[in-house]
Amino acid sequence: MPTEFEMRQRNAKFANDVRAGKQATHPSRQDKLKQRSPVGLWALGLVVFVVIGGVVFELIKIIFL
Repeated sequence: MPTEFEMRQRNAKFANDVRAGKQATHPSRQDKLKQRSPVGLWALGLVVFVVIGGVVFELIKIIFL
């Protein structure tokens, strides 16, 4: 297991490589948050449920009434 000093050296080297323009091997937390949708998955599901449910009820109303 690496010591704390070795880990700090590796972290510093990694940070310098990224700053120098090399691609990071794993995206940072900030990059992940930038890619997330501003609308939550549950909210999107609710909207889809209301829209598709409304269409289904209208079709049933048109066909059977």
